[in-house]
Amino acid sequence: MCGGGQRGEERAGGLSRLEGRLGHRFRDESLLERALTHSSASHEAGGSLPSNEALELLGDAVLGLLVAHALLSLAPDSDEGALSRWRASLVRRRSLAALGRRLEVGRHLRLGQGEEQGGGRERDSLLADATEALVAALYLDGGLEVARRFVQREMGAELMALAGGGAEAGRDPKSALQERLQAGGGPPPEYRLLAADGPAHAPRFRVQVVHEGRILAEAEGGSKQAAELEAARRALQGLDEGGQPRGA
Repeated sequence: MCGGGQRGEERAGGLSRLEGRLGHRFRDESLLERALTHSSASHEAGGSLPSNEALELLGDAVLGLLVAHALLSLAPDSDEGALSRWRASLVRRRSLAALGRRLEVGRHLRLGQGEEQGGGRERDSLLADATEALVAALYLDGGLEVARRFVQREMGAELMALAGGGAEAGRDPKSALQERLQAGGGPPPEYRLLAADGPAHAPRFRVQVVHEGRILAEAEGGSKQAAELEAARRALQGLDEGGQPRGA
């Protein structure tokens, strides 16, 4: 009994920390638990634990709406094709799994024995699905504004980098920069991680983009991906303005 109680306290403490990362204290904690419950755990419990599958569907829709709205606000003159490509790059499985890892979602998942033993806590598909479910839980518990604040905080740098630097061929800044630099047969750019610091709930990454030994730009972001996107955007801007490197 004591051991079970201790495990329960440990999980409650972990979920409390996750709420801090999400920026929202749940009134209905069952929504948070459901968002983290994989169907394998639900099946093993005989269906007594609702899985996060339905929340994934809702979270996908909420996330798509919020990302599309943010992109349109940042780049109102962009065409539908560019906006669609930018949105797709932000809500694809790999991007959402990376966000789930930053939030340490994997450690909080409720999995069946098979998924647990098979490394489910690190699987991209499970992390991406749980991240979508968490967006839905935020929406259901706190409304659209709570979900919007979460998206802006966690994806704001990527949103700004895409909308501000992706006009070239309607592509994201990293793809556009690589395409331009390799147009003449040169090598692709190299991204170097200079620093990774800050508290767990608000990490900061600083990267440098280099091409053929020349520093094109440096930038910071709340994730390595966000910093790389911003560095690429600044590098593109520097090339457009005469090839002068741009710092943070």
